[in-house]
Amino acid sequence: MVTINGTSVSLSALTTIGAYLDDNHYKRQRIAVEKNGAIVPKSAYDTTTFADGDKVEIVCFVGGG
Repeated sequence: MVTINGTSVSLSALTTIGAYLDDNHYKRQRIAVEKNGAIVPKSAYDTTTFADGDKVEIVCFVGGG
């Protein structure tokens, strides 16, 4: 199990952050991803996989004023 934004999610160990983002319709240019307390560089989304027990936060940037 992986915890994403406070919700337990069952993912394959081969699932990458990039695949998860695409499957859940996130716009990569408008988000930041933190995995186990460390920011994941956008360049690593397609090569960084999930492991059992990971805690992930996905933050979406919203414009406004």
